[in-house]
Amino acid sequence: MNQVSYAPTIHSRQREQFEEIFYPESDGKPMADNTLQFRWIMTIEGNLEVLFRDQPDVFVAGDLLWYPVEGNNQLRQAPDVLVAIGRPKGDRGSYRQWEEDNLPLHVVFEILSPGNRAAEMNQKFKFYERYGVEEYYIYDPDRGKLKGWLRHGSELSPIDPMAGWVSPRLGIRFELVEGELALYHPTGEQFIGYVELASQREHEHVWAEAQLILSEARTEQEQQAKERALQQVEQERRAKEHERLAKEQALQHAEQEWRAKEQERRAKEQERRAKELALQQAEQERQAKEQALQQAEQERQRANSLELELARLRAELARK
Repeated sequence: MNQVSYAPTIHSRQREQFEEIFYPESDGKPMADNTLQFRWIMTIEGNLEVLFRDQPDVFVAGDLLWYPVEGNNQLRQAPDVLVAIGRPKGDRGSYRQWEEDNLPLHVVFEILSPGNRAAEMNQKFKFYERYGVEEYYIYDPDRGKLKGWLRHGSELSPIDPMAGWVSPRLGIRFELVEGELALYHPTGEQFIGYVELASQREHEHVWAEAQLILSEARTEQEQQAKERALQQVEQERRAKEHERLAKEQALQHAEQEWRAKEQERRAKEQERRAKELALQQAEQERQAKEQALQQAEQERQRANSLELELARLRAELARK
């Protein structure tokens, strides 16, 4: 169903004037005139809260003032139960339509009490019809009567019969069982009383807290597991680092040993070369001595030859 806005357009100059207007959050009237009316308001509002708890864009409230027109704080109604689809959940002091994307209330419930008068209910009906409510339901728990209206164009048309009716907007089913209203979730489960609902909410709260504790415990365990894993990884890293350092030290030690052996080898090589040089030098000295001896021998032999020649010459001279 297409949503039609029934609120007039406000221009900027008017808006500046309207910003100073105070919109009360209470009309001074009690939420309910008796316990029966209060119980039904709480039952319907509470079950609708449960029905739409997982839908963040469905706003459900009870006894909240609705101001459909900006600038008029006298034009208002406070439905016993209201539903605005397309509006976020959250606390409000009142439903000011111009602050809610100009969306009117979609579904309204009124629970009658003996104090309600026909003129008052007729005024409410005209208000809801004028300002765009799509579904309007009235339940009289004292008389066991249920009425409903559905929007067609600019009018709210009666729903007949109401028994077995399924709300187009909410998906809930209406029944009258032995003169008492019975409402059913789309799943077929019947709305529960507000005491049971409070108990269920308490159970859900306890369950949620237990789940939160379990979740925190799991988170703590996971955190501890992650920390242990990180510690293990750190230990492995340190072990690998220690192993790397040990290998590096071993390599340094091996290199030092190699360098020492290389120095020793070079020293021996130098010693060997020195010995070879000494041997070569000794050989050269021996050869020089041998040459000197040979030369001396040659000189001696030459001297002997000369002496013999002299002796021969002297002998010849003597014969002459």
